[in-house]
Amino acid sequence: MLRLLCITAHPDDEAGAFGGTLALYADRGVEVAVVCLTAGTAARNRGSARTDEELAELRTAEFRASCAYLGIRHGEVLGYPDSRLDRANFAEVVGELVFRIRQLRPHVVLTFGQDGGLTGHPDHAMAGVYATQAFHWAGRPDRYPEQISSGLQPHAAQKLYYATADFKLPDRMPTSPPTVTARIEVGAEGFERKIQAFMKHQTQAPLFARLRKNLGRMPTQEMFHLAATRDPHDAKFETDLFTGVQE
Repeated sequence: MLRLLCITAHPDDEAGAFGGTLALYADRGVEVAVVCLTAGTAARNRGSARTDEELAELRTAEFRASCAYLGIRHGEVLGYPDSRLDRANFAEVVGELVFRIRQLRPHVVLTFGQDGGLTGHPDHAMAGVYATQAFHWAGRPDRYPEQISSGLQPHAAQKLYYATADFKLPDRMPTSPPTVTARIEVGAEGFERKIQAFMKHQTQAPLFARLRKNLGRMPTQEMFHLAATRDPHDAKFETDLFTGVQE
């Protein structure tokens, strides 16, 4: 079975940034997993939560509901500090992601680029930094050898993609997006499905209209940049993230 792992920063990223693609591949029988680094407790929109602990519980439950709606088989929130991923322990975070890659053994990994995606969010950028290093180190037995000693095996995923777009949001900080090397056609139905998945995050209801407006500029496609491959080859434009992948 083909396997896809998406590494994100906050609950709702799996829907807003990647939802159409994750649902598309889940429908095709790909085993899809999402690892989210934070519980999103720095959010301005907090629903009924009175404390960060209550908000973490709410947002984690919303994340699970969104994952179920999108057909994601494995969804996990690691609980690193929201809005402080740039100050987290680099080796620790990468080690946790290396562990998940070795455990889940994806063929393809999706994450954000160092630009931070459409919103330019620093946590998105750092999620991409950690995920990128984990992608490269998970296949090396000299990285986190204690995991190997405990029974895991090195795993070199075959392709790493960053989410990107062919436009910017004018009300956000300046960014330098990765070039578009793949367009995944999710269709109008897929676009609506990702919006409905985002709406499972009821604490973030004030963002619903804004999200639909921003993502309405790419209503049937999600765009990606091929950042690294296990097997060297010349660049070519893709319409399927699993092109060239060996089971």
